[in-house]
Amino acid sequence: MPARPPPVLVRYGQPAGRWVLLATVLGSGLAFVDGTVVNVALPRIGTSLDANAAELQWTVNGYTLSVASLILLGGSLGDRYGRRRVFVVGVAWFAAASLLCGLAPDVDVLVAARVLQGVGGALLTPGALAILEASFEPQDRARAIGAWSGLGGIAGAAGPFLGGWLVQVATWRLVFLVNVPLAAVVVAVALRHVPETRNPAATRRLDLAGVVTGATGLAGLTYGFTAWPALGPTAPEVLLALGLGLLGIAGFVLAERRSANPMLPLEVFASRAFVAANLVTFAVYAALGGVFFLVGLELQIVAGFSPLEAGAALLPVTAVMLLLSARAGALAQRVGPRLPMTAGPLVCAGGLLLLARVGAHASYLRTVFPGVTTLGLGLSLTVAPLTATALGSLDDRHAGIASGVNNAVARAAGLLAVAVLPLAAGLGSARLTDPAALAPTFRVAMVLCAGLLLAGSAIAFASLPAGAAGAATPSAPLPGSPVRFHCAIGGPPLQPRRPRPPREA
Repeated sequence: MPARPPPVLVRYGQPAGRWVLLATVLGSGLAFVDGTVVNVALPRIGTSLDANAAELQWTVNGYTLSVASLILLGGSLGDRYGRRRVFVVGVAWFAAASLLCGLAPDVDVLVAARVLQGVGGALLTPGALAILEASFEPQDRARAIGAWSGLGGIAGAAGPFLGGWLVQVATWRLVFLVNVPLAAVVVAVALRHVPETRNPAATRRLDLAGVVTGATGLAGLTYGFTAWPALGPTAPEVLLALGLGLLGIAGFVLAERRSANPMLPLEVFASRAFVAANLVTFAVYAALGGVFFLVGLELQIVAGFSPLEAGAALLPVTAVMLLLSARAGALAQRVGPRLPMTAGPLVCAGGLLLLARVGAHASYLRTVFPGVTTLGLGLSLTVAPLTATALGSLDDRHAGIASGVNNAVARAAGLLAVAVLPLAAGLGSARLTDPAALAPTFRVAMVLCAGLLLAGSAIAFASLPAGAAGAATPSAPLPGSPVRFHCAIGGPPLQPRRPRPPREA
C-alpha cells in the first residue's frame, strides 16, 4: 500500500486553525459541562422521577463510571483508527445518549442513558487535545492548547449557572437536550474542517482484558457501596458486588502484568513521585467528588436556594482558579511541588469546614461565599502543581500514559466518593431529597472530605521533593505562549505530550 501522506498542519489565528479550535473546544466542553451541571438538577430530578438516594447517586455515577473505565481506551482508539473519526463518533454518541436522558420516562432509563453518555465522553475527551497536538504547527501548539484550556475553564464556570437557569425557568430535561444541537454543530465542523490524524506506530491490538476487568472492578465496588445503606452490609447482593469489584481490580492488575500491549504499563509505578502524585490526586478528587455532589443538594433542599442560585453559588471556585492557577504552577516550578501541594489541601480542608456550617436559611455572603472562596484558593495552590508533577514524573515515552492515568484516578476517586460518602456519613435508607436526613449527612460528609484533603496534604509532604530540582516541567507553557493551561476541577486536563526544552550541559 502507498504511504499515507502527512496531514496538512494548521496555524493559530488563521481560519483553518479557528475551525479546529472551535470543534475541539465545543466538543470537549459538552463533556466538561455535563460532568458538573447535572448536580444542580438533582433535586428536581429526584422529585420529578421519585428517585431515592441510590438512584440519584447512580445518575451521577453512571456517567463517571463509564468515563473512568474507558477514557484510556478512548485515547488508544484515536491513535489507532483516527483521532477525528473517534472524536466524531464520541460526540454523536454523546448527543444520542443526551437525547435519551432528556426523554427518560423514569430513573432507570435515565441512569442507563447516563452510562451511555459516559461512553461518548470517554471517546471524545482524550481526542480533543490529541487533535490539537496533531493538527497545529509545532510553534502554535502551546497557544492552541492554552486557548482550549482557558475557554474550557470559562465553560466549566458557566455550566452550573446555565444548568440552574434551565432548571429554574423550564425543566431539568433541557440540561440534557441542549447538548443535541451543540453536538450537531461540532460534528459538522469536525467533518468539514478538522484533518484526520493517527499514530502509524500504534499497535492494532487493544487491551480488552484490561478494559473489562477494570470496568468490572469499578462497577462492583460502586454498586456495592451504593446499595449498602438500603440493604445492609450483609445482604448477598452487597457482598457479591463488593467481592466482584475486588476480583475485578485484582484481575486488572494481573491482566496488565501479562499483556504484551497493556493499557496501563505497571512499570510507571516504579516512580515514587508518580505514585505519590496519584495518591494525592485520589484524595483530593475524592473530596471534590463528594463536595460537588452534595453542595447543590444542600443549598436547594436544606438552605432553600433556587436552582439558579445554587448553580451560581460555586462560581467563585472556578473564578479564583482561573486567576491564580497559572501563578501556582509557576511557584511550583520555582520551589518544587511539596510546598504548594501540602498547603493547598490544607486550605481546601478549611474551606470545607466553613461549608459544613450551611444549613436552613443560610446566608450566601456570610456562610457559603467564605467557604467556596477558600476552597478555590486551596485548589489554585493544588491542582496545577499536582497535574504538572503527575505528568512530569515519567519520561517522554510514557507522557500519554501519565496524563491518562492521572485523569482516570481523579474520575475513579470521584466515582467512589459519591458511592461511599452518604454511607459513611450515616444517611441510611433515607432520601437525599429529605431535608431532615440530608442536613446532618452533609455536615458529616464535609468533615470526612476535609479529612481526605488532610490525608492528601500529608502524602504530599512525606513523598514529594521539596526543592525546585524536583519540579515538573512538561506542563509549563512553551516560550511565546500567552495563556497557561487551566486546570479543571472535574478532572485533571488530559495534557498531550509536549516537547521538553533541551537540558543545559
